[in-house]
Amino acid sequence: MVEDSLQGKYFSITDPQDIRTVIYQVNKTEREFAKTAPKYTVERLEYSEEMVGENNKKTFFVNNPAPEGNPLVILSFAKEKVVVNMGFLDYDVVKISKKPMPMRFKTLYNEEETEYKDFAYTPNMKRPISIIDPETGEEVKPILYFDEDANEVKGKCKLKPYKKYFAFEIREGKK
Repeated sequence: MVEDSLQGKYFSITDPQDIRTVIYQVNKTEREFAKTAPKYTVERLEYSEEMVGENNKKTFFVNNPAPEGNPLVILSFAKEKVVVNMGFLDYDVVKISKKPMPMRFKTLYNEEETEYKDFAYTPNMKRPISIIDPETGEEVKPILYFDEDANEVKGKCKLKPYKKYFAFEIREGKK
């Protein structure tokens, strides 16, 4: 069930001890930036946590929900696997797909410290890609810089050696 608040909506998910769920809102880039920016960006939802018995209850917040609804990507990290579900925040309810959606993603691994990928930001500083440490569920924060040749803000993520990372990006599909 989704609850109203002064600035947005919130909903809760309860994870068993060995699962870490994170949720991203998918945003379509504003029309005025569409030619020079990624078509879609991802924004991690903020949440609070509390222990309920042996489980972890997370309450996720959606600030300024869109009147037409908000598409969500729900990632549940367990030992050695990730379950990906699509969801949709409708006016007063979160609808979650019945079956996990097949999704292409990369597991990044390197035996040396490395920087991963230049990716462009939209003018309002949103990005199309997220890199996550699957052990903790935490995002790898990108290092921002201004690319003078391209005249845009870009980001790179520093990845530690001998460690796996989960990276995903929302792209426009053929359908």
